[in-house]
Amino acid sequence: MNNSLVRLAHGSGSGLQQLLHEIIFPVLLPGWQGILEDAAVLDSVPGRFAFTSDSFVVWPLEFNGGNIGKLAACGTINDLAMMGALPRYMSVSLILEEGLEKSLLSRVLASLRIVCQESRVRIVCGDTKVVDKGKADGMFISTSGIGIVPQGRNLSAGNARPGDAVLVSGPIGLHGIAILSQRKGLGFASEALSDCAALDSLVEALLEKAPGTKALRDATRGGCAAVMHEMANSSKASIILDETKLPVPDVVKGACAYLGLDPLHVANEGRFIAIVPAGQADAAVFACNTHPKGKGAARIGTVVERQRFPLLLKTIIGGTRPVEMPSGELLPRIC
Repeated sequence: MNNSLVRLAHGSGSGLQQLLHEIIFPVLLPGWQGILEDAAVLDSVPGRFAFTSDSFVVWPLEFNGGNIGKLAACGTINDLAMMGALPRYMSVSLILEEGLEKSLLSRVLASLRIVCQESRVRIVCGDTKVVDKGKADGMFISTSGIGIVPQGRNLSAGNARPGDAVLVSGPIGLHGIAILSQRKGLGFASEALSDCAALDSLVEALLEKAPGTKALRDATRGGCAAVMHEMANSSKASIILDETKLPVPDVVKGACAYLGLDPLHVANEGRFIAIVPAGQADAAVFACNTHPKGKGAARIGTVVERQRFPLLLKTIIGGTRPVEMPSGELLPRIC
């Protein structure tokens, strides 16, 4: 019997105990010697809480710039950070497919743990299930996260007002193109490196320099266009972008031109859109650019009174065109 692979027997009883104590606990919670309870009991912290839940089904499980474990930790932390919350607790549930290499499982869990450690997030509970071969593409991960919202913060997609500045925290489209390149074997885009990153420290740097920040959204599925549509519609306003200001890396430009994609529709996993008062825009861009995870941040547009279309783009040649909401997922299973 091949002991390097996850088996159905690892889904319960002594097999599950073996998997937990051989891989999951040592990698995910090194040094942990607690008692296995049915639920985590958390210390009470004064103030408001933010609570989020997510699932991750990205394929391939490892990609240029990360893996499903890093993605799960970053995605959960970022959802909390977009509300101005300080991430503190996370649950991690694993659905493993029979035949998964244990070494791959170890790498994924190690990446997840490292991100959580860097963001001072405690993994406090979870679950592990094993399903038949061919039922889970190797591994799915579900998470929930809890964060603390400091007093006075009230970030919401409905807060944008005409005159506000629209910022993006760095070059766009890299995650989607990195996944597409590996999935389809696109050699011309092989240098694309996913932007997958936990953004909580970048958000704190932004809010310190631009405390009037009104809204944040991480631009994942549907890319920047999708989240700006949501912001504009929630605020009953429109957003006008300047195409000359969009930070699109050359590898993304080339891939999008070849494939007929709009960089604004391509997914990111380490970028956010920020709505800030115009008077704080320069400070916000500076704060992002001086942070390691915000290099290339730029002011890309302005909030205006509601127009016929929620999102418009001033093109390089001087015209203006609407930017449509993506009609569906351009590249399924990027997160």
